[in-house]
Amino acid sequence: MEKRQLADLEVSALGLGCMGMSAFYGSSDEEEAIATIQRALELGIDFLDTAQLYGPLTNEELVGRAVKGKRDQYLIATKFARRMDDATPGDMSSTGPLDGSADHVKRSIEGSLKRLGTDYVDLYYQHRVDPNIEIEETVGAMAELVKEGKVRHLGLSEAAPETIRRAHAVHPITAVQTEYSLWTRDVEAEILPLCRELGIGFVPYSPLGRGFLAHRFSSPDEIDEGDFRRNNPRFQGENWRANQRIVAKLEEIAEEKGVTPAQLALAWVLAQGDDIVPIPGTKRRKYLEENAAAVDVELTDDDLARIDEELPEVSGERYAPDGMATVNL
Repeated sequence: MEKRQLADLEVSALGLGCMGMSAFYGSSDEEEAIATIQRALELGIDFLDTAQLYGPLTNEELVGRAVKGKRDQYLIATKFARRMDDATPGDMSSTGPLDGSADHVKRSIEGSLKRLGTDYVDLYYQHRVDPNIEIEETVGAMAELVKEGKVRHLGLSEAAPETIRRAHAVHPITAVQTEYSLWTRDVEAEILPLCRELGIGFVPYSPLGRGFLAHRFSSPDEIDEGDFRRNNPRFQGENWRANQRIVAKLEEIAEEKGVTPAQLALAWVLAQGDDIVPIPGTKRRKYLEENAAAVDVELTDDDLARIDEELPEVSGERYAPDGMATVNL
């Protein structure tokens, strides 16, 4: 698989989001998840994305088990945000509030290193910005981890443009991670241009619209109990019905191109710039292999123009109100 640059960090053009292997997306199968992570490397995908929050705590442990013996062949990104001192693995309700303090930054990395079974993290993100702590304090503490060799590169997730600029002034930010796909394009207004101005790479998560754009579901009833998408505005009621028009158009264009809707959606994200590395999440080898083939899909200027012109507008916010309150800070 081709490589791309996130600032000075070279990674595979497509990454693997590991969140759904442990949390948020219904049932999990650890054996298949580990096989998926190991299959990714065989396909040339070396960029893994995890976080303390996923599980919580259990996804980092799973990634650690999957890469054991080949850790240096992978590039591992993880994230911190909430206090985990009293967290019970697998129990989201046991996590604490956001904490961007220097002390919390330093405590958090120790837990991640232990769970991942490694002595360094390739890319360390602040998962959500703490509005009560100056970003200069948070990034200053993260920069200390770089000096200590525990972290090699720094990132921010769902940060506002001014926050990104201030953070980058403290220490170079290698990557900004934010939701970006054919139905979530608000980053094109300010965040993506700012990243390019500052030389920061961009990592889109949920590039398949949490599976919706891949037409993984024909009805909301197919979504497992406990899957957070059941409460996502875009997966509910009239929004669901309206957004089916997006899937129908993707299927029409994909069929003409001889690809799947998922491959078309990923190819579109990849076509938005060589500084963009999407991290579609999956917990099954079948979908990993389908996603990986998207790097070979060529979209012409006419294809891209048609998608822009014909794809319907999305209906619904990308998170419920409590989730929207934590982004763009």
